[in-house]
Amino acid sequence: MARLGNKMRVLFNLVLVLSLLLSVSTARELRNSSEVLNDIPKVDAQCHSVYGVQGDESCDDVMLKFNLNYATFRVFNINLDCSNLYSGQWLCVNNMTLY
Repeated sequence: MARLGNKMRVLFNLVLVLSLLLSVSTARELRNSSEVLNDIPKVDAQCHSVYGVQGDESCDDVMLKFNLNYATFRVFNINLDCSNLYSGQWLCVNNMTLY
């Protein structure tokens, strides 16, 4: 009976050690993943001027009117669906700055 008690104690200690190792490993992974996220540059955009779409203008028409390239236009109008542009819709068009 005493042997069974010793075996249970050894097994219990082994489980505790494995649990500790697993906890330490998980904590390291979480710390590493948060460090990676902190290295990603954060971009804040501020639009200084907007334009209300007129008539049946397209995104291309607005970009041409304000001499904007596609990439810049899309960064500052990120949720814009150019296929559903409507008259009176506000778009960011110039004096754009990134932080």
